Amino acid sequence: MTPDRFFSLLLALQTRPETTVAALAAETGVSDRTVMRDLRWLQDAGFPVLMRRGRYGGVSMLPGGGLDTARLTPGEREHLALTGLDGDQRRRLGVAEVSGRALRKVSGSGPPDDLIAVGDLVVSDNRPWFGPEPAGTSPAALVGDLRRGVRLRVRYEREGEAARWRTVDPYGLLAKGGRWYLVADEEGEPALLNLQRIARWEPLRAARRLRPGARLAAVAAELTSGWESAGDLEVRLRFQEYQVGRARRLLGSRLTIGEAEEDGWRPAVLRCRVLEDVRQLLAFGDTATVLGPPEAVARVRELARQILDHYR
Repeated sequence: MTPDRFFSLLLALQTRPETTVAALAAETGVSDRTVMRDLRWLQDAGFPVLMRRGRYGGVSMLPGGGLDTARLTPGEREHLALTGLDGDQRRRLGVAEVSGRALRKVSGSGPPDDLIAVGDLVVSDNRPWFGPEPAGTSPAALVGDLRRGVRLRVRYEREGEAARWRTVDPYGLLAKGGRWYLVADEEGEPALLNLQRIARWEPLRAARRLRPGARLAAVAAELTSGWESAGDLEVRLRFQEYQVGRARRLLGSRLTIGEAEEDGWRPAVLRCRVLEDVRQLLAFGDTATVLGPPEAVARVRELARQILDHYR
């Protein structure tokens, strides 16, 4: 169980007299089976979680659950549920002060048995390396209209394309990789809109129209897994041995590296969404060789020729 899900489940159980596995699964963006496994983990860890099966069953936590939320105001309890955000992201969302008060109230008097508090040993910074201060729309400015549950008309600007207005039904915001995204449905299909590319927006009078049963966490997980999944184009190539670590860092899970060969090279497969993704291999110069398919080899040659002509 991830720390975010642990805290979300614990907070949900302690702030509601009773809930269901399905409701917890929708809130945390995982399957019913995963929630059941997490609840058993909480029971094994000593939390008084009660699960009842059957028509009138449900999930509840008996008094003494270990996380004192009684002193929290409704607003503090709400902001405490914003798991996964560091202090800088909470500041950009405009809730840093409220979240700080809530965390201080549940932090307790001190660590047991003279142990150093975990909070003093871990720091979170979700900004990308060398990332500039985000431009575009601020999440704090947008969140007010999102809470009203209305449709939005956003002016979206993509690099190299003309800006256009898009009407979306928003689920909420996603903070990932140092950036903020608007998770929404557009014409009934899920969409992820980078807030840096939203120049303007207008709240509409119509209520948002979400797909039945869809929730923010699940839709965000669906969209991001689609982004991170490899494409259908498999580019076969070779790397020199000393570049393998760098290739894994830059290309991530899309890259599969084979066993070392006698000549000091390693075979690999890079899965791409589009042919133009082979541009990323130019960063390796002559320490990477594209072997196929033929269109990938041809595109790398063309790009290399363009670079040579540019500097000639």
